Amino acid sequence: MSDAGYVRIFDTTLRDGEQSPGATMTSKEKLEVAKTLSRLGVDVIEAGFPAASPDDLRAVKSIAETVGVDPVQGRRGDALPVVCGLARAAKGDLDKCWEAVSPAKRPRIHTFLATSPIHREHKLRMSKAEVVAKVTEMVGYARSLCEDVEFSPEDAGRTEMDFLYEVLAAAIEAGATTLNIPDTVGYTLPHEFGERIRLLKENVPGIEKAVISVHCHNDLGLATANSLSGVLNGARQVEVAINGIGERAGNTSLEEIVMALHTRHALLGLDTGIDTTQLTRASKLVSKVTGMVVQPNKAIVGANAFAHEAGIHQDGMLKNEETYEIMRPETVGAARTQLVLGKHSGRHAFGARLTELGYPLEGDALQKAFARFKVLADKKKRITDADLVALVSDELYKPVEYVTLEGLQVACGSMGLPTATVRLRDAEGEEHVIAKVGTGPVDAVFKAIDELCEVDLELLEYTVQSVTEGIDALGEVSVRVRPKGEGAASKMNPQREGEEVRVYHGHGTDTDIIQASAKAYLSALNRLMAAREAARKAA
Repeated sequence: MSDAGYVRIFDTTLRDGEQSPGATMTSKEKLEVAKTLSRLGVDVIEAGFPAASPDDLRAVKSIAETVGVDPVQGRRGDALPVVCGLARAAKGDLDKCWEAVSPAKRPRIHTFLATSPIHREHKLRMSKAEVVAKVTEMVGYARSLCEDVEFSPEDAGRTEMDFLYEVLAAAIEAGATTLNIPDTVGYTLPHEFGERIRLLKENVPGIEKAVISVHCHNDLGLATANSLSGVLNGARQVEVAINGIGERAGNTSLEEIVMALHTRHALLGLDTGIDTTQLTRASKLVSKVTGMVVQPNKAIVGANAFAHEAGIHQDGMLKNEETYEIMRPETVGAARTQLVLGKHSGRHAFGARLTELGYPLEGDALQKAFARFKVLADKKKRITDADLVALVSDELYKPVEYVTLEGLQVACGSMGLPTATVRLRDAEGEEHVIAKVGTGPVDAVFKAIDELCEVDLELLEYTVQSVTEGIDALGEVSVRVRPKGEGAASKMNPQREGEEVRVYHGHGTDTDIIQASAKAYLSALNRLMAAREAARKAA
């Protein structure tokens, strides 16, 4: 396939996507997402910002040493993804970036410097000449470390075109192999952005030596449209994130770009290396580990993306599915296959179905998941693929458990005060029991957990949704919390004085929604404790 007809997919879920408030992932979760991205078939994985923290450097290096070295099971073809790290235009950042990505067989350094008038004047306090000199020096230094160097003129959407030509020409001369044009604040309209790409192709000396990339933000809801406009005008790399997560209103959505090119292939004639049947699974994983719930009407991967309620639509679908569907749900991995498994099913059949769903488990991980499956099978007569995915995801991506739920009992209704009795076990194996009254059963459970763990958490978001239909459906609960203040320290709450107040998310699944709520709240609390423990070790 020629480069002219191939669009590279550069995924920044682990870098720009993780910058979404409260979307911070653990190193283990980042590695699992990276494996999923490789299985999906992305060309470039931007694994993080190594200079941001020692933990981010370790996470990027871990991805480079694993996903960047050995093909992931299920990836189509033998080509490994490029593992990329982001770095500011500073030698210290570039050195750390190279340290992190160098173990990969196909490493890339991505460096950037702002170029727009507002950034030059108010953020950088640099002249045009100083910006060009800095780009020349730092891109050249990056190229001395790594053969594959990407350069981004930050806020290119608001940069004067003549200056943009000058900066990009300097980057190419210094050794940049990819030129990324970011609409950093989501300001441009599709016709404007496409015109910028066309003008760059026509006016930047040596631009034929580099791949033109686009990175669009969604502040006006135009990220996908702007990116497609860039592609139609000659860009051959698109920077995207699963579910469109990212700073502020987010990034261009990977699934939207891929399916637009796939669905309109006859018109556009452009291809990607993405296995579209993995899109739904990747979406669910990222939603799970970041705690960012996908809106039901989200294109491609939303719960309602292939739902039809209007009578006219249903009639049309019964006669011919193409009347109201421009793509089939199975094309994006959203087929509603009913799983014929129950309490009499064996571990082999269970494991085989998980592998088909994209969750290949072995050994202890398979045994634990199978045990949870048996418990669920005793509660539900009919288990669907959606139930299985929820069950396995809940087990695979939960944080280190400093505190575990051992028992829960609630009393509520119009005849008395809502009361919850909670029994927890701490990391040392000691059990703690308390009963609390709340405005409702969930509030009572959360208050009991707060008091047992000696924390004072503010609940920012509480979301409940069913995994499948029916009265015995699994319920999924997602929460976001943050500490209200310093609070009291204890062995269950090892808090450090003066720590940064961050948002933490948690996720829980159960046929009992109160139980699922307790699991989600404890998941968020365990993330908070893990962050404090990591900070304590780094101190």
